[in-house]
Amino acid sequence: MDAKLFYRSSFRLSGSLLLGLLAVGLSVGALYLDWIAGRSPFQLESLTMPLWACSLITALVGFWAVPVLRALKAGQAIREDGPQSHLKKAGTPTMGGIFFVPVALLVAIVWSGFAPSVLAVSALTFGYALIGWLDDWQIIRRKSNKGISPRMKLALQIGFGGLFCFWAAMTQPVTMTNLVLPLGWMVPLGILMFPIGWFSLVAESNATNLTDGLDGLAGGTVAIALLGLGAFVAPTSPALMLFCACLSGSCLGFLVHNRNPARVFMGDTGSLALGGALAAVAILTNALFVLLVLSGLFLIETLSVMIQVGYFKATKGPDGVGKRFFKMSPYHNHLELSGWSETRIVGAFYMVGGLLVFLTLALF
Repeated sequence: MDAKLFYRSSFRLSGSLLLGLLAVGLSVGALYLDWIAGRSPFQLESLTMPLWACSLITALVGFWAVPVLRALKAGQAIREDGPQSHLKKAGTPTMGGIFFVPVALLVAIVWSGFAPSVLAVSALTFGYALIGWLDDWQIIRRKSNKGISPRMKLALQIGFGGLFCFWAAMTQPVTMTNLVLPLGWMVPLGILMFPIGWFSLVAESNATNLTDGLDGLAGGTVAIALLGLGAFVAPTSPALMLFCACLSGSCLGFLVHNRNPARVFMGDTGSLALGGALAAVAILTNALFVLLVLSGLFLIETLSVMIQVGYFKATKGPDGVGKRFFKMSPYHNHLELSGWSETRIVGAFYMVGGLLVFLTLALF
């Protein structure tokens, strides 16, 4: 066998192996969490059944949707200042969130019996997906990696987030005023919970967006976080547990097509929606601090960008050029330029994401 062909085959196997390990990990985790909660994994109101159902549906839909995106020439434009190894990914269909997010939302809405909380979270998630779609569409139309302006994107995120928080304040003013802390402690925040939640929606969606930079990275890490969040909210909000399980399953089904080497990218359509969904569920269940722990990886990715920008500005010389704290940000790009392969980085992030779920469920 040709050496280059052997390398590419091994690389494909590595992506498939990661997907298999993640699928087993999520399935075993869901089965265990259902078992310790006294739920049958085969009952409708569980973590396991919606996880499996949405995984299968999304994977099957993807076999139709990915060729359609390719036929529409919805190819990704790769930023020139990114890792040079990513240039070979130019032209890979993007905007994959357009098929896996709706699957999760529709199944969750129907499965939960049109529960108001699921309808509200689904509306917010769809709104953020729409923002991402506008950005992706501009990138495709212009054949450039610049979509809508950052100011416009932020304004839309704030607008949709404000509408969601206003709805929550009007319909659930009592249950949303406490912040759950580790070991069962609760801090009454009162009306402050709403601006904090509003900020969390914007911050979380941008954090997951930054994490979406390698094949399978955002989809897998968010799937893990969603399963952990679903387990936490299950005792008080079974409907939102179903929502989390459905979206986690759709992420897993999407990875059938997004594993390394990716046949499709989720784009901002997917990444903004996933972050918005995580924050929206956390807002309605007093779980913003829980989400902070579960989203440790997304926080690190965001902080790495802030540190890089701040350090560059602080060390800027007369020539207008500053120094870089990392080789490149976000942090996964730093690891890649340090010699880590994509699959090694993704595998490490999956492991850390799983540990954060165990830590969260132990502390809370």
